[in-house]
Amino acid sequence: METGLFITFEGPEGAGKTTIIQRIFKYLTSEGQSVVITREPGGIEIAEKIRSLILDKNHTMMDGRTEALLYAAARRQHLVEKIVPALTNGQIVLCDRFIDSSLAYQGYARGLGIDQVLQINQFAIDGWMPHLTFYLDVTPEIGLERINNSKGREINRLDLETMEFHYKVREGYIQLIERFPERIKTINAEQPEDDVYEDVKTIIKQLLMI
Repeated sequence: METGLFITFEGPEGAGKTTIIQRIFKYLTSEGQSVVITREPGGIEIAEKIRSLILDKNHTMMDGRTEALLYAAARRQHLVEKIVPALTNGQIVLCDRFIDSSLAYQGYARGLGIDQVLQINQFAIDGWMPHLTFYLDVTPEIGLERINNSKGREINRLDLETMEFHYKVREGYIQLIERFPERIKTINAEQPEDDVYEDVKTIIKQLLMI
């Protein structure tokens, strides 16, 4: 039986998801919570291998449907091997990207259709949806500038897409916010990092009543 809490973090490239997740992880563990931190695509060995295929800068010829199917495959294995066991064990799972990324990137920005990509992923996740999703909103110009100025962040295939593509990703997320308003909470990620962290922490504290 599911007893844990599944929280995902979404946003365009350079939104700062990884940094905020790490800070929330430290906060929750300091409050005595049992927390698992993970990412997509990846999180486990099989999914990390699929990640390397998807994000390889040499794979620019990859078809959009192939990309969507690979993400769904990685998501399925990650879910059954890491996320579901943690949730059934009563833990909090903090995940860097999940199904909404596929809907925004492949469904909307690639033009495959949000509903079509959702159908693929419904088969993959078998009903396991996040309880809460934070969408860290940032314009493509600011997000990509952050990536280019980051010393520890490797440039991947998606970073090399056109500015038009990155704007479509953002538009896709806005459509998802309208579709799932109860689950997805928008955070202004152009604020100072401390403000972003406090906004996220406040919502989580209210949810957990801590």
